[in-house]
This record gives sequence, structure tokens and C-alpha cells, in this order.
Amino acid sequence: MNVKIKTARLSIFSNLFLIVLKMVMGIFTGSVSMMSEAIHSGIDLLASIIAFFSVKIASKPPDKDHPYGHGKYENVSGVLEALLIFIAALWIIYEAVDRLQHPSIIKNIHYGIFVMLVSMVVNIFVSRKLYVVAEEYDSIALKADALHLKTDVYTSMGVAIGFLLIYLTGYTWLDSIIAILVALLIIYESFELLNNAFSPLVDAQLPEEEIKMISKIISSSLKEDAEISYRRVRTRKSGSQKYLDFILSFPNSTTVKVAHDLCDEIEDAINHEFKEIDINIHIEPVDK
Repeated sequence: MNVKIKTARLSIFSNLFLIVLKMVMGIFTGSVSMMSEAIHSGIDLLASIIAFFSVKIASKPPDKDHPYGHGKYENVSGVLEALLIFIAALWIIYEAVDRLQHPSIIKNIHYGIFVMLVSMVVNIFVSRKLYVVAEEYDSIALKADALHLKTDVYTSMGVAIGFLLIYLTGYTWLDSIIAILVALLIIYESFELLNNAFSPLVDAQLPEEEIKMISKIISSSLKEDAEISYRRVRTRKSGSQKYLDFILSFPNSTTVKVAHDLCDEIEDAINHEFKEIDINIHIEPVDK
């Protein structure tokens, strides 16, 4: 099975475990911040399922209807996940404000702290695994999933600290304040994810540092030959697949074989530095 699909499946199982654990403990303790964490894990579960299917579809090879592949399914997945996170955060804020107006007693705080620590350990392990695979295969869907779980680590830490403060001070309103802070962090996460996932959908160019590296490779391959030049470098991305095209100008006297060999050399050099990049070079004759 595809490594990306296996990793996405791991995230589903970890979130299933955590959502059940947090929901039960939220009911047991009566804590709105614990319930907000359960909701957060529920959204993470839904996001993991979306990521799983998007990675599965995106891994399909190009076909008649999708000659450029299915990579943008990962970007669509990232946008949906960002919107889900944002909606969940608004719901958490609503519940926290309601709890501030109608306070209740929080019970069994020590159990709540234990559950948050378990959640942190599980999410640290799974998010690191997701990040490693996401970086290796340049998967926006897995990066989005890893970002969810990384945020969950921080929110779980915040809730655990809140429980400790409530235990020491007896101020139960701290529970709602912490839930609101958790929600604000989630909103920030959703905007960051939305920006990363949406850009490739509108064919934004690759990052500036990658374009500079491509230009450097092309220039180096030309070996400072003043008679050969390149222009109109264009890039875009679809899922993990990168696309590059540019015009390479040769003197009229250049043979097809010489031009073809140089194009192969440039393509090999770029492919050595970039994984999954589709290169299209247009050869243009120039009077010199």
C-alpha cells in the first residue's frame, strides 16, 4: 500500500481513540475546555478521513480525463479541512461564552490532566510521522493533517495547565477562558492552512527560493554560452506534482540533436534537485 495512504490511515485511528477518550472525560469532568478538545479531535478525525481519500485519489496516475494527474484533490482537501477547523473554533467560542454566563462545577480534575497528557503523547508521535512522510512526498493533505495534530498538542497542553490552575485556585471560569484561547489558536491554524492549500488551486507559482534554484540550474547548464539563452520561466503546482516550462533560444545554425541533448541535460539536473517535476522546454530559433 502507498506510504502516504498508510500514514493517513494511522491518523484516522489515533483520532478515533482520542475523540472517544476526551468525550467520555469531558462528560465525566463537566469541563467545557475538555469538550472543546473532544470537538477539536472530532474535526481532526473528519480532516483525517478527507486527507485519506484525497491522498488515495491524488496517487492515481494521469488518465484521459485528468492528463495532468489528480494532485489538486490534495489541495481541495486542505481547503475543506481549513474551513472545518474554522467552524469548529467558532462553535467552541460559543460554548465557552455560554459557560461563562452559566458556570458549573468541574469534577475529577486530576483525570482530566492525565487524559490531556495522553493526548499530547499520541499526537506528538503521529504528527511527527505525518510530517516526515509529508515532507518526503510533498503532500499538502498530510501536511494539513500534521498541522491539526500539532495544534492539538498545544491545545491539550493549554487545557492541562488550565486544569492545574483550577485545581490550585478553584477558579472554574479559567476553564472557559482557556477554551476561548484554544479556539483562537485553531482559527489562526485554519487561516495558515487555507493559504497553503488554496494557492495551488489558482496556479500560483512555486516559492521564490525554488524558482531561483531552477534558474541557477538552467544558467549553469548553459555554461555561459552567450549564443544560448532562456526566458519566460513559468511554474505551478498540483498536489505534490510541480510543473515547469520555459523557452530556450538557440542560434539558427544549431542542430536538433545538439538542442535536444542540452534540454536532456537541463531536465536531468532539475530532476536531480526536485522530486515529481514535469518539465516542458520550448526550443526557439534566433538569428545571430
